[in-house]
Amino acid sequence: MNSFLLVFVAILFIIAAWFAWRYYDLKRRVDEFTLLIRVKPESLPTDVKGIENLSNAIASLKAIFDLRLSNLASDNARLATVLEQLIDGVLIADMNGMIQFANPAAQKLFETSDVIGCSVTEVVRNHQLVVAWRRCQQTRDVQSESVELPARRQFLQLIAIPDTHAGGSLLLVRDLTRVHRLETVRRDFISNISHELRTPLASLKALTETLQDGALADPDAGPRFLGRISAEVDALTQMAQELLDLSRIESGQVDLILAPLAPKSLLNSAADRMRMQAERAGLKLSIKYENNLPNISADKSRLEQVLVNLIHNAVKFTKPGGEIALEAESVLGGVRFAVRDSGVGIPEDSLSRIFERFYRVEKSRTSSGTGLGLSISKHIIEAHGGRIWAESDERRGSIFYFILPFAKK
Repeated sequence: MNSFLLVFVAILFIIAAWFAWRYYDLKRRVDEFTLLIRVKPESLPTDVKGIENLSNAIASLKAIFDLRLSNLASDNARLATVLEQLIDGVLIADMNGMIQFANPAAQKLFETSDVIGCSVTEVVRNHQLVVAWRRCQQTRDVQSESVELPARRQFLQLIAIPDTHAGGSLLLVRDLTRVHRLETVRRDFISNISHELRTPLASLKALTETLQDGALADPDAGPRFLGRISAEVDALTQMAQELLDLSRIESGQVDLILAPLAPKSLLNSAADRMRMQAERAGLKLSIKYENNLPNISADKSRLEQVLVNLIHNAVKFTKPGGEIALEAESVLGGVRFAVRDSGVGIPEDSLSRIFERFYRVEKSRTSSGTGLGLSISKHIIEAHGGRIWAESDERRGSIFYFILPFAKK
């Protein structure tokens, strides 16, 4: 009996020792694997002896985590690219109103470069926009506000969106300057075309009624009134044709017939067409150009139309005794043409708009014309790959420049 008990105790001891060894061996392996996870998480082994299931499970979890982390990094990179390329400004502020993020567009709109850590008030610097942001913080509703910044001639719209998670806010800032400018152009276009049509139509109606009342039988008045009706119809026809030309040029439906053209030939041709009109207005028309100017690649009839338009404007707004000069000189990349006059000049705030449809520097001017010439000229020059602009001094007159590239050899 005692020997049986001793054998049983020995067996129990051996089993306990084996389990103890297994426990400490497993603990050692787990500790080593844990240390490896901490030291070299990027290269974890799989199928570690003794803890195969655990090592495989952890390796699988790591692979899933790495994939999600890679996707998150890719999404963040795409989001960062989108935010950097956005023309709208994006600001993210925390619950205390401190800026945590600002994309380049926001920094440009608010004319600042270091905004992180600054308050919304410091960055925005506009009472109405700040009030809209504070209203968003208080009500936790989306708020929108539009303001005009006269000093910068800029229109901004701010949309404040509450952040429901962090208690802060997302501020979207849009530059509406171009939209307002286009809206102004649209209103002016409608107003001007209405005005341009109303005058000749009213004149036609009055002349027609006069003829119906008996003037047609008058041998002197009848032909004179019919002549005026013909002139008004010609003016309306010209307006319709110029509108059609402008529409076709803007839509790219006009094919230019390009050929090498000598600048002096273009100047002489345009001057010959307008010389008599200049002389009748008591103006001196002169031509000046450099010798041996390179040829340009151009549609002669279209460019002659541009020069005639510019000379015609100069004649209209230059007093008798004044001078109009046509010039051409070689500059970097092309030939620069100029039409100078000693006329009344153009106010500085109108220079940026004179190439718009129907735009008139002074609404009270009663000179003839449709107000489309400069707009057509601008599109013709740009269709040739050039650019056109104007400079003016109200005391000395105006200069219209345009540059055209050299003809390819």
